Amino acid sequence: MTILEVSKDIQSQLQNIYEENEVAIIADMVIEYFTGKSKTESAKSKTEAFPVEKISELEIIINRLRQHEPIQYVLNEVWFGGFKFYVDNNVLIPRPETDELVEWIVSNCRFPVSELTVLDIGTGSGCIPVTLKRRIRKATVWATDISNDALNVAKRNAQTMNVAINFIQADFLDQNDWNKLPKVDIIVSNPPYVPEQDKNSINANVLNFEPHTALFVKDNDPLIFYKAIALFGQSHLKAEGSIYCEIHESLGDVTKKLFETYNYTCVIKKDMQGKDRMVRCEIKKEAV
Repeated sequence: MTILEVSKDIQSQLQNIYEENEVAIIADMVIEYFTGKSKTESAKSKTEAFPVEKISELEIIINRLRQHEPIQYVLNEVWFGGFKFYVDNNVLIPRPETDELVEWIVSNCRFPVSELTVLDIGTGSGCIPVTLKRRIRKATVWATDISNDALNVAKRNAQTMNVAINFIQADFLDQNDWNKLPKVDIIVSNPPYVPEQDKNSINANVLNFEPHTALFVKDNDPLIFYKAIALFGQSHLKAEGSIYCEIHESLGDVTKKLFETYNYTCVIKKDMQGKDRMVRCEIKKEAV
């Protein structure tokens, strides 16, 4: 079979499961995974033979995709911030919105960065702290998660990217664990924020495969992590420090008001889709 024939076969087998444009993207990703050729390179080499020894592995991958398993878990890779990260079902798949959050932090960094300290809460794959460390080499970066399995993924990515991150296992909702965590200039988090009542509207590839503890919160307390972050910041945020959080698109105003009750000034930022997706908070000057 040629590369073109394999690509068409992948799309044919997945066309009833995914949207047309998504099927084409998945096919390109699978081809690149096996051949090392980008979409452009594959187009130029479409008549070349697909590696025969890879056919059985290809069939396994297609079968997994037909079960709605995300392509990122199937291939154990995802691009974030211009870097390729390892992911598996112990961590959430990094989203473009989170990439925008990182860019916002970088654009607002104060100098000298050699003295900058950062803490990522609920780090998952480590995409936030690793990317920040790659972008701001002289910063000192910590990352925490309740899951040791998630931390192992994050440590793997940090090692692959050749960056030094201080990883700490902690249950952030247990204030006794806050003693493990440092005082920093920047607190960043993409915490669980999807109310359980939204499960019915979640796609199967997310609901059936991504870790629920990193996604969902109780309907009666959807801002539980933001409350903890606001309180934590009062004792662990350095003077003139900032908190950056990804937020639920429909809970921007209430999240902002929550932080304001803890004596912060807050700014909401929309993502590229025009949705309220990020918040930056600083302790009011008179409260410092």
